[in-house]
Amino acid sequence: MQDNALVKIILINVMVYVVDCLIWVISEFRASDAERMTGTTLFNTIQYYQAASSNFLETLYKPWTIITYAFSHDTPSPFHIFFNMLGLYWFGGLIREFIGSRRLISLYVIGALAGVFMYLACYNLIPYYINRPSGILVGASASVLAAVVGAATLLPHYRFHLIFIGPVKITYIAAFYVLMSIIGTVQWNAGGNIAHIGGALSGYIFITLLKKGTDIGKPINGSIDFIRSLFSKKRNVRMTFFNTSTPTVDEHYTPNQQEIDTILDKISRSGYESLTKEEKQKLFKASQK
Repeated sequence: MQDNALVKIILINVMVYVVDCLIWVISEFRASDAERMTGTTLFNTIQYYQAASSNFLETLYKPWTIITYAFSHDTPSPFHIFFNMLGLYWFGGLIREFIGSRRLISLYVIGALAGVFMYLACYNLIPYYINRPSGILVGASASVLAAVVGAATLLPHYRFHLIFIGPVKITYIAAFYVLMSIIGTVQWNAGGNIAHIGGALSGYIFITLLKKGTDIGKPINGSIDFIRSLFSKKRNVRMTFFNTSTPTVDEHYTPNQQEIDTILDKISRSGYESLTKEEKQKLFKASQK
């Protein structure tokens, strides 16, 4: 995935949702009353192998579900995926624009892992949840909360212009999401909200460590690069006299105070959105001092 990683993540979620909806329709046509009552329809079987479980042994039996659940959503209702993808588009867009597509991918995966591990821990270690029915865990919400809190940690003074409300600091929006998730941990979708909190914590930790120079997403990107290398053909090296790639700031480069002042003046005049990718990267490098 290159600079369009955000679009690709959203497309994967939408494609999985559409396929699941088609399977659900087919399943409803061919299922017997007994299968519907016992939850053994074709769709239920497919979802079983997509969704995460609160049972440790079941998770060991189907370990891929700690990732696949973050690309599956409630079917056939469109609201779950719609609001998740909308949030990912807004907040994930900031992550991608400011620190790059590769870190958005790793944050999405880390958010999913943190969400399912928090879900597993609570339903197996906390007495309140042990005797409660857990159901299954599906949805990108944990990854979206990782992006929300990650963006708020990265850009605490950034503002979204909300309809009927006006400009609102991203930190307030993130705090609202987290508060709603905490309240939801004792309601009907307790498992999902527990996963939200895990994702939110991972987003804060990811960006906080990144500002200190530690990228905990490197193993994830390294694994993705390795898998891609297994399926991609080696390309011949070609020389070019023109660099058509987007300019980026050297990893070891530190912008001086005059550059930072110029960037801050530009923000005060035209807003954060007016900055180029290079200027945003310089601002991020300055924040790591």
